Amino acid sequence: MESGYKILWTDHALKELYETYQYLELYFTERELKKLSSELDRTLRLISQNPYLFPMSELNGVRGVVIKKFNTLYYREYQNSIQILSFFSNRQNPNKIKI
Repeated sequence: MESGYKILWTDHALKELYETYQYLELYFTERELKKLSSELDRTLRLISQNPYLFPMSELNGVRGVVIKKFNTLYYREYQNSIQILSFFSNRQNPNKIKI
């Protein structure tokens, strides 16, 4: 990844990402997995270069970006780095967001 803000994932966000990939492996093709990975990589590069690029969410101090319409990545600037807080599946009830 190019120079920019360092990206740090919380355990919670990594768990959600892992569960998303497990679900896709069961019900979708390798093509969809690759598309998600490419979009996620592209988005992380953008955030690393400009963390203010995406809008603030309804959660104070937290920004969100939709990834492939089925997931939202929530993040914040934290101690000169970017902290990924959640990789939330938009198919769930929004009240289940844990950040």
